[in-house]
Amino acid sequence: MSKRRAFLMDMDKCIGCRSCAMACKNFNQLEPDMVWRQVYPLDEAIYPHHDRAFLSLACNHCEHPACMDACATRSYEKRPDGMVVHHKETCIGCTNCIRSCPYGAPRFNRAEKHAEKCSMCHERLDAGLLPACVQGCPTGALELVDLEQFDDTNAVQNPAGYPAMPRLNPSTRFILPRMPRQVRG
Repeated sequence: MSKRRAFLMDMDKCIGCRSCAMACKNFNQLEPDMVWRQVYPLDEAIYPHHDRAFLSLACNHCEHPACMDACATRSYEKRPDGMVVHHKETCIGCTNCIRSCPYGAPRFNRAEKHAEKCSMCHERLDAGLLPACVQGCPTGALELVDLEQFDDTNAVQNPAGYPAMPRLNPSTRFILPRMPRQVRG
């Protein structure tokens, strides 16, 4: 049975602690100025409430990845389970992938002079473990799902403020934050 692995980001559970981003950074031993996963507070224009809502983003592991199409050295591999893996050892640092990704997933490592990005911790998954970011989330706001089996009707592919790129078909799904309760006295 085929799989298409994807991140599910439940914005209703996320408290903005950035544990997912730190777990990613620690597991991948990233340079101090390098990040593959970032947590953003939702802009007030999108979520106009005093309660905060957050979005945790990394590579979307698109069905038709622009980064892979733009790579001159074929340093990207799309695995049968949907993960898009970058092989930095063959990367020449041309930055074509960085310019082509509308989501900003590939980043340039200035110290090592190559591109790099989230690989969904394929090494951990192959060993039967969860990605570091998913394991590091204390509230369960970040999950790993199989889109072939996933049928949560509350999940959306393109929340407000997120670039809709149907041609790329990003795999990340989001559960939107609920509106805060009104307290009446």
